[in-house]
Amino acid sequence: MQTGTTSTGAMPRTRGYYLTEVLIVLGVSLGQSAVYAVVQLLDKATRAPLASQTTKLNPALNQREIFDLVYQLLGIFFALVPVALVLFLLASPGRSPFRQLGFDFARPKLDLGLGFGLALAMGAGTLGVYAAGRALGLTTAIVPAALNTYWWTLPVLVLSALRHAVVEEVIVVGYLFDRLAKFGWGTWTIIFVSALVRGSYHLYQGIGPGIGNFLMGLVFGYAYTRTRRVMPLVVAHAALDTAGFVGYALLGSAIGIGT
Repeated sequence: MQTGTTSTGAMPRTRGYYLTEVLIVLGVSLGQSAVYAVVQLLDKATRAPLASQTTKLNPALNQREIFDLVYQLLGIFFALVPVALVLFLLASPGRSPFRQLGFDFARPKLDLGLGFGLALAMGAGTLGVYAAGRALGLTTAIVPAALNTYWWTLPVLVLSALRHAVVEEVIVVGYLFDRLAKFGWGTWTIIFVSALVRGSYHLYQGIGPGIGNFLMGLVFGYAYTRTRRVMPLVVAHAALDTAGFVGYALLGSAIGIGT
């Protein structure tokens, strides 16, 4: 047997192995987004006051309708590939990663009840943090939906909301909680780090949304430790983003719900 492999030829599952795995996963997903978000915040902050700038979510990707639709759908599809990656990494013989994370439909009453309850609580908090951030000049004006109006605009916005919910909750909560626990970290340390990651990749919207999403991460992380289910968080996140994206598209008023 060669050094550094198990009897099956696989790499040993040491803390170093898991650290490398986490860095790779974050490097191709939300960690990459966090780095870009920090750079974008620095760019915006040194260009003009944050309060005078606008951040557009879900922008049009092409001026021709059919190609805009194709690009939108491709973006949603490929954004979900890291989710497939972490589910693959979490899989083991006789153990479903979906069941392991509670990312299934086994407890619909809990998932829907807790999910919509969290959405209501976080929605009110998000609007409050956004208003405070705007008043203090720490947050850009947020346009949740900047798509052109087509027959497919609302369905794509709903799919975008689902995409954000699945990517963020499966990776930054389900996956990270599992892997960070293997470092020997305590529950609250893991919750804090997960929330910090969540807040960091929202900084492109301004300091306010970064703080707001950090606080949201604390609540979501605690909820996960109590239920060991990602699905209520996916429901809550999808409800929040759907309300923000579709609500803006229909009403034409920036209501500042971050993704």
